[in-house]
Order: sequence, then structure tokens, then C-alpha cells
Amino acid sequence: MTLSCPSPHSDCLLHIALPKALEEEMLDLLAAQAGLVPGFTVIQAQGVGADVELATTLEQVQGRARRVLLQIALGRDCLAPLLAVLRQALPSPQIAYWVVPLLDFGHFAEAA
Repeated sequence: MTLSCPSPHSDCLLHIALPKALEEEMLDLLAAQAGLVPGFTVIQAQGVGADVELATTLEQVQGRARRVLLQIALGRDCLAPLLAVLRQALPSPQIAYWVVPLLDFGHFAEAA
């Protein structure tokens, strides 16, 4: 089911940190929610902390886990519906998110 957002105005920035192993599943899920997610940025990252699972020997030696950080600029009206879809589809304690206010969002030129 694809939901749509009533507000096209982006006023918050959703960050989602997840294990590298869940990257493709999450990207497919976000792509299927085009009505809520106008686009997003994918950043390769590393997670450190007591709650981060170190899945491989390399991660255990390094003390940090390979993670993916997603950034999604969207309207606050879209936030709760999107989080509900994501929680239902990928219920994992290894997926963290946080939201910060977005003061401005735009492009340096109009799309062709």
C-alpha cells in the first residue's frame, strides 16, 4: 500500500541508521513509498555503542559495525505514516531513527 503526504513542504529531516545487511530491503521499501518519500540520501557509515551488534569478526576487532545512514527531508505530516510503514515492514532493534527540524530546503536551480 502506498500512502501519500498531504504537505509537499519539507520541514523536518529524518535520519535512519541501519545495519548494512538491511540496506537493500530498506531502499526498496522507501522506493515503494514515493507518496511519502520524495527522495533521500544514502551515506555509508559505521556504528559504535553498547546497542550496536558487531556481526562479523572484522567488526568485532574494529569495535564498530558497518551501517547505512539515510537522510529524508519531508513534511512533518508525512513522518508518522512513514514511520508506521517502516516499523511494520522492518521491526528491528538495530534500526534507529531521529528527527530534527529542517530550517530550509531547496535547489540551486530549477529542474530542466
